[in-house]
Amino acid sequence: MMTAVIPKLPMRNKEITRTFYAKLGFEVSENDFQGYLMLKKDGLEIHFFEFAALIPSENYGQIYIRCTEIDATYESFLKNNIEIHPAGHLKKKHWGQKEFSILDPDNNLITFGQPLQ
Repeated sequence: MMTAVIPKLPMRNKEITRTFYAKLGFEVSENDFQGYLMLKKDGLEIHFFEFAALIPSENYGQIYIRCTEIDATYESFLKNNIEIHPAGHLKKKHWGQKEFSILDPDNNLITFGQPLQ
């Protein structure tokens, strides 16, 4: 039986990644390893592996996070000066989702979505 999927994304700098995701409300997991970062929020977990030679413009890491209260999440990101992806502002999509996207410091695309009611 499978119970969860935990994405693993590349990062160049652990402290920069930790600081960025803390602004999104993520906390460091109880484990802390050199070159590896585990963050959690609301039952979600995201892992990051150190990739010092990563060229952000060549990184296509992506995750999709389903959420509730997407309007409030979007507004809180704006209030906390989280830059919204230029093509990813909050919008209803024809596939039945309301979504927005951000890029983290290493160019990982993080999309947040909520089903349309």
